[in-house]
Amino acid sequence: MGPNPLTRTQTPHKASLSPKQVDPKTMFHLPPPRAFLVFCLLTALPIGAEPLTQWIAAGATIDLMSGLSAKDKSLAVLSPGTPFKVLKVNQRLGYARIALDSGEIGWIPSKVISAVPVPVSQGPAAIAENQPPKSPEQLRESSSSVYGANTRMPFSVHHNVDHPVSLYAATKKANELMAHTYSHLFQMPTTGLRFFTVYGPWGRPDMALFKFTRSILRGEPIEVYNFGKHKRDFTYIDDIVEGVVRTLDRHAEPNPQWQGDHPDPGTSSAPYRIYNIGNQEPVELMRFIEVLEGALGKSAEKIFLPLQDGDVPATFADVEDLQRDVGYAPKTPIETGIARFVAWYRDYYGEA
Repeated sequence: MGPNPLTRTQTPHKASLSPKQVDPKTMFHLPPPRAFLVFCLLTALPIGAEPLTQWIAAGATIDLMSGLSAKDKSLAVLSPGTPFKVLKVNQRLGYARIALDSGEIGWIPSKVISAVPVPVSQGPAAIAENQPPKSPEQLRESSSSVYGANTRMPFSVHHNVDHPVSLYAATKKANELMAHTYSHLFQMPTTGLRFFTVYGPWGRPDMALFKFTRSILRGEPIEVYNFGKHKRDFTYIDDIVEGVVRTLDRHAEPNPQWQGDHPDPGTSSAPYRIYNIGNQEPVELMRFIEVLEGALGKSAEKIFLPLQDGDVPATFADVEDLQRDVGYAPKTPIETGIARFVAWYRDYYGEA
């Protein structure tokens, strides 16, 4: 039996992570986190790709070109003549997912694959499974923080959001812009969901409700910013999940009324949509703490502090578009949501 064609035979390049310099055969044997990082870096860079979709549709097993240049040979994970099956091709990013007869699976640059099929027997079911989707779609999470310095309430997806007040908000805005670019360039339907102050069981330990609950039960003081006067549109986790599930079945489509001289930030001439998912009921922080104290049966020792840099005084979601397009709007009051969180917290952590 011959040597495994995916076995590493040379030291990986460390000077650069460019697709033209990294030897993909080392990717198969890197520790998982590094392998994943290398894969992400490689596929983030657009490079040329061969038109291979027709060979997948025909159920063909294709082979590496035997006449590769010395430069291209450094990219090959297989020796010329080694058969493999193409599972998926990302023509835009220039990579193909392949499977060897041994069962090993990996990614290689599709530029080193020949468009000459090798005869193979493959059933219709396998052909359909291997063929890449014709119209990939993306549903992603964004944040109410993108509204930044806006003071017009309630926050609408049709409002301009070009004035973030924190780096976190700026990254969320940047994510939305990149998604729109993909929608425009490749007609990829993308939907962004702006979550408003999510809370509930299994929440992050660094969020206010989690920290307040832990400190109050342990008799420790809590820090109350903006002297407890700022307001948040607290949204229970079950309502967020319901909104996500419903939008999964709603495919983003171009807005035929969109105009570049009066651009609507929430839609586009591309298949792009933004939705708010919020409870539509801003609650003052002191009221939020009051409800929590009632659920815990204990009062909190409070340390009042000014508003933090990068924070905003209030959030308030306009969910009109969500209601119109998917027929849903969050509705869980904080009295119900906080009680459920406290019950979960006590059961999970065993704290009375």
